[in-house]
Amino acid sequence: MDLSGYIGPAAFGVAYCRMLENDVHAPGSVDRVLTENMVRLCAETAEYLYSRFTPLEIRYQPGSRPKLERILEQIPYESFPASIAEFTSRLGTGAERSLSKMLFGGTEEEIVEGGSDWCTDVARVACVLSQIAGFPARIVYLFNLEQAYSGHVIIEVYYHGKWGAVDSSTGVVYKHDDGTPASVWELVNNRELVANHGRDPRAAYTTPEQFQAAGIANYFCWEYENFDYTVSPLNAYYRSILEMSDKGWPGGLRWLHGEDSEGA
Repeated sequence: MDLSGYIGPAAFGVAYCRMLENDVHAPGSVDRVLTENMVRLCAETAEYLYSRFTPLEIRYQPGSRPKLERILEQIPYESFPASIAEFTSRLGTGAERSLSKMLFGGTEEEIVEGGSDWCTDVARVACVLSQIAGFPARIVYLFNLEQAYSGHVIIEVYYHGKWGAVDSSTGVVYKHDDGTPASVWELVNNRELVANHGRDPRAAYTTPEQFQAAGIANYFCWEYENFDYTVSPLNAYYRSILEMSDKGWPGGLRWLHGEDSEGA
C-alpha cells in the first residue's frame, strides 16, 4: 500500500516531529533509523500493519548472540511474554541517575550490562529477546498528542496466534478479560481496555491518553550488522526536559522550546 504521509516523525504532527528530531540517540544510530521508518497506526494502515508489514518467520541463527541466549536460559519459557517483560523492567534498577553520566543506545548486550530505564532502549532489548526465543516482535511508539513530551515505547509480540502489546519498561502485559493478547490497535480503539490495566500498580503509562496515537517499526535481531549502535551522552535538548522533570514541572507540563509553534 502507499504509506506516504504515514511514515516517520512527521506523521505525528509538528511538535512530536521536532521532539523526535532532537532524539537523545546519536544521529544515524539504530534508534533514529527505527523512528524514521515507523508507520503510524491508524484506520488507513491497520490492515496492512497487522497482516503483511511484519514477517512472522524467525531468521535468527542460534549462537550468534550468545550473551542474550544465556539470559534467556534463566527466563521461564512457560510464562512468556510476561517473563521477558519482567526481566527488562528490572534493567532500570542499575541505571545511572546522574544526568552528566547517563548514556543512551548501544547494542542490546551493552544495554543489559549497563542498565537502562530509557523506554526506547529497554524496548529494543525486549524485542530482540523475544525474537531469539522464537516469537515475532516489533517496536511500538505511543504518543499522547494533546500533551507535551508524552511519548512511550513498548513492544508488540506475536503469541497465541495474534499480536499482543507488552510494556517492557513496567512489565505489564496487555490482555483481554479472557486472557488473550490485546493488540495496540485494540488498545487504541478501546479506552476501557486500556483503563482496566491501570489497576496494575506497575502501569504508570497505562492511560487511554497514552494510546491516543501509535507508530510501529520492524526491528530484526538477525540484521544487527546493518545498524549503527553508537552510544551517546545526554544532549542539551533532553537535559533541559529532564531537569524540568526533576523540578516537578513548575508551571505545568508544556513544550519548552516552542516545538508546537508553526514558526519555530
